[in-house]
Amino acid sequence: MESKRLELPPPVLIEARGPDALRYLNGQVTQDVRSVVSSGRSMPSCVTDAKGRLQFRVLIHPMADGAIRVSCDHDGAEGLFARLDRYLIADDAVLEDLSDQWLRVHVTGVSAPEAPAGGYVVPADRIGVAGWDVWHPAGVAGEFPGHLPTWNPDEAESCRIMAGVPAWGCELEPGLLPPEAGLDRTDVSYSKGCYIGQEVISRIKSAGKVNRRLMRILLEEGIACLPGEQLVDEEGGEAGLITSVAPVPSDGERAVLGYIRRTAEGRRVHLKSRPEATVNLIGKA
Repeated sequence: MESKRLELPPPVLIEARGPDALRYLNGQVTQDVRSVVSSGRSMPSCVTDAKGRLQFRVLIHPMADGAIRVSCDHDGAEGLFARLDRYLIADDAVLEDLSDQWLRVHVTGVSAPEAPAGGYVVPADRIGVAGWDVWHPAGVAGEFPGHLPTWNPDEAESCRIMAGVPAWGCELEPGLLPPEAGLDRTDVSYSKGCYIGQEVISRIKSAGKVNRRLMRILLEEGIACLPGEQLVDEEGGEAGLITSVAPVPSDGERAVLGYIRRTAEGRRVHLKSRPEATVNLIGKA
């Protein structure tokens, strides 16, 4: 696989360090931070409220000196520090906002790129292909790695959608229940113990159902479709909503992401605007 550079927005970056840093973070996020540290990877996680609803989606990665870093680059990320700091009272841990000290670029490819001066590289999956986050100090001059070709934005978005990776502002928003978007398979540990919102999310797992689920969908290439279009069942009942449409078709079909209501699962579903356009639900995102 050819290495390519993927442009990303500037992140909010929070560092936690101290004897209680790991334990404290484990009580604030849905991911098992112990697994993050042992893997050496950047792993996704949700920050939820007491009702189990999404506040932030973050990536967590360990540092060689024992510190743990939490990054977030979606709308509202500037509130992450206050949220993580809110419950830090008696714990022997310190949080520091490093957002103005570090920059990051994502590189896809099976081989790790060389770390820039003063920086480091950590494995991360952002659009459904193997990749690496390359972190470097904000004071390092020039762009890195400037010699690599850059992902075409339409191709990167199509890759994300085909892989079923939810994105903030499309599939993800504040107030979402993480299992609705399939984040329970990537972002949530059900064995690590308590965290804020854990009771609700565990209850959803025990019940085995949510009112809607994010699904991967295929449409014939010639069928026009836009995010926000409604889906209905064969009786005209509300079935779901399209959230993302791949700009680039593949093999005569166009990948789409959308939320499907539980009452419509297993039924024939089509676009409300195109009754003849039956969609092919190919599985959970």
